[in-house]
Amino acid sequence: MGKVFRTLIVGLMLTSILAACGAATTDTGAASTQAAASISAAATAASTAPSVMASAMASEAASAAAEPSMVASTAASMAASVSSGATTTTETAGTSVAAVELPEVDAAAVTGDIVTSGSSTVFPLAQRMAERFAEEGYAGTVSVDEVGSGAGFQRFCEAGETDIANASRAIKEEEVQACGQLTPPRTPIEFRVGTDALAIVVSAENDFVDALTIEQLGQIYTGEFKQWSDVDPSYPAEAIQLYSPGTDSGTYDYFTEEVLGDDEAKIAAFQQQNPTQSENDNVLVQGVESSPNAIGYFGYAYYQENADRLKVLTIDGVEPTAETAENGEYPLARPLFIYSDAQVMQSKPQVAAFINFFLTNVNDEIIDVGYFPASVEAINEAKQKWLDAQP
Repeated sequence: MGKVFRTLIVGLMLTSILAACGAATTDTGAASTQAAASISAAATAASTAPSVMASAMASEAASAAAEPSMVASTAASMAASVSSGATTTTETAGTSVAAVELPEVDAAAVTGDIVTSGSSTVFPLAQRMAERFAEEGYAGTVSVDEVGSGAGFQRFCEAGETDIANASRAIKEEEVQACGQLTPPRTPIEFRVGTDALAIVVSAENDFVDALTIEQLGQIYTGEFKQWSDVDPSYPAEAIQLYSPGTDSGTYDYFTEEVLGDDEAKIAAFQQQNPTQSENDNVLVQGVESSPNAIGYFGYAYYQENADRLKVLTIDGVEPTAETAENGEYPLARPLFIYSDAQVMQSKPQVAAFINFFLTNVNDEIIDVGYFPASVEAINEAKQKWLDAQP
């Protein structure tokens, strides 16, 4: 039966490719369209076949090299991608991008609760995805606690009490080692879920500052500039009021690394200024908006949600936008992650299902939440890690 099924699928693919190639002899534009449709049909059929089908399809695609090179190359690439999961080929600005597809999740059939904890920056996105999961029929509970990336890793790696750690920074080596000392040991798997632009903000009532450099930002937070007039003589001679996420926050870690160069002396000077600190970004929003002399920083989503009360500053002449965050032009753009473990995902199928749902649907929600999509390549890598974690 398997041999018959294999022959059927391969025949479908070869028939589609040859049809596209024949069209290519008379109309190049039509051939491109037909080839894309044929490849999509073959990929759809292959998604239901056993993994051994992928290698058979790759072999058959290679034999199409005698046909026009464009069709053979595309078919071979598609077939190779199928070997690690189903793919969908889309055209973006004239370039074919193959998106890995995970098995479809029936949220209504998923049972059992899910415990997540960590970054306050990732919190709005994780919360949205939990709400979306429930809207699709999931009847359990996804708890999402915003305690900071560091505290989230403590709960995941030291206490072993959560299923997923939300993080606005990559996990540290000592945290990985702590995960390995649990019983049973955990090996953190990193899933990229989006991109954030760190927003440097002042109150909407501040009418004198619109832009800073990274250097000026460091001078403000280390106390070298204590009054706004120290930054620029045309600014008022008023004390600068500092707001910052707490030291358990991944946002704090990112800020000190990118702005202060992870310099211990500068970080100590920063703390000596006694800034108002909180792991809850909404507290920071309220503090900054209350005074025209205040300045703070947090994830872009919190600025976007409060744009009528805050003003975002350009940094080194660049405004944080989806485009500048994605292309790296904005100097304070950073990746966002969730972490889990293969053993956790296998022993708790609801966790694997939620992560699958998260990766599959995140780009439909992330812009509305206030962040920016990760690249197709980054999401594909995360999806492949999910596939590799399955038994």
